Amino acid sequence: MVKLSGMLSQFDPVHVLVIGDFLLDTYTTGKIKRMSPEAPVPILHVEKEENRPGGAGNVVLNLISLGAQVTAVGRIGYDFAGKWLYDFLEEEGVNVQALLSQKGYKTPVKNRLIADSQQILRLDHEEATSLLQNLEKELIQQLPTLLETIQIVAISDYGKGFLSSALLKAVIQLAKKSSIPVIVDPKGEDFSKYNGATVLKPNLPEAIAAAKLLKTSSLDQVAQVIFNQCCVEILLITRSEEGMSLFKRSGYTCDFSVPSKEVKDVTGAGDTVLAMMSIALANQMDINHTVQLSNIAAGIAIEKLGCARVTLSHIAQRLLEMDVENKIFEEQHLFALQQSLKDVKYTVLGVDSQKGMTTALFSTFRKLCSKKLKSKLVVYICDTNPNQEFVLLLSSLSEVDFIVLKSESLKNLCKIIHPEHVFVMDESELIPLTHPMELFML
Repeated sequence: MVKLSGMLSQFDPVHVLVIGDFLLDTYTTGKIKRMSPEAPVPILHVEKEENRPGGAGNVVLNLISLGAQVTAVGRIGYDFAGKWLYDFLEEEGVNVQALLSQKGYKTPVKNRLIADSQQILRLDHEEATSLLQNLEKELIQQLPTLLETIQIVAISDYGKGFLSSALLKAVIQLAKKSSIPVIVDPKGEDFSKYNGATVLKPNLPEAIAAAKLLKTSSLDQVAQVIFNQCCVEILLITRSEEGMSLFKRSGYTCDFSVPSKEVKDVTGAGDTVLAMMSIALANQMDINHTVQLSNIAAGIAIEKLGCARVTLSHIAQRLLEMDVENKIFEEQHLFALQQSLKDVKYTVLGVDSQKGMTTALFSTFRKLCSKKLKSKLVVYICDTNPNQEFVLLLSSLSEVDFIVLKSESLKNLCKIIHPEHVFVMDESELIPLTHPMELFML
């Protein structure tokens, strides 16, 4: 039960090196109420402007939200956007010692104009600029020291000229020498520059362009050409709202559909995938489960407008929604439950599974889940040998959010996150308790 949720509990904090192009994303939000009298264009009445790290910066933010420690390696300009990125990332706890400034380089800025939750226009201020040789040399010299505490390297290439062939070769070779996996989000039509990487993660248009094949070509054909072109172990082709396709050099193939409720904006979904994959692979999760979790993270990201920060709490909650049996928690799954209950009020109800589903018990569920209470319902099975049919029946009820089977699991949960209310069902009567520990004295 709770297979992927249980795996979340096994995640240790990891240190990720993110190297790539750091951009500034700005969001200008407002409403359109009229057309311009000067030209046949709508007028956006600006209500809010917001800055966020983009490109490799968005990968960094997602990694932080997922609980990782991050070292950033990249380039900024001597300008407002560069200073803003540096200061913001430093405040977030990122190691920015290798986020270097380059004279004459303008930090790329992408300004999205949004009206009524829809992107209507994007203004790009950017220019591909080669990395200066002195900075390239400085970064390559720093790499051995930077990699000393790293569990995985994430390369986020947005084609702005920072990731020179020499720098890419150095970081991949040094990581490989230290048995550190390297995941690449590529750019351009020549994937051979990523030779030696562990995972290559292009989107579908990028993969087709690199393979120099027609859009009508099969994914298998595209994958084979890329494997011939680039010496990587694993290829993951992301297909926006249509999901992902996993290929191994050995010939293994698997497709994953995106478990998304609503597609609002695919912006930054690839960054979210890169971040989730980095966390999972750094924790030695197998590639199939890694892609499953990454796919879930992407599905959450595209439900939000703009680049979204996805957390383990978001993922844990989505896992619960995907399978009713994911409501059932034992000790090894406690972490996922804690993540799901972060900043949420919850009520504990103790029940005896041997007494079955009575009318009184069902009415109690409805009462406790009333809008007035506004609290998640955690059902604790008090008896030591729970009736499995009863437990599965509970898991199918929409009124029941979580089921805890072991007393130690509930004790540990209540120590970390104290419940708002505690009750026990005694025959047909709902009895309030003052403390969750009273459940274990009955």
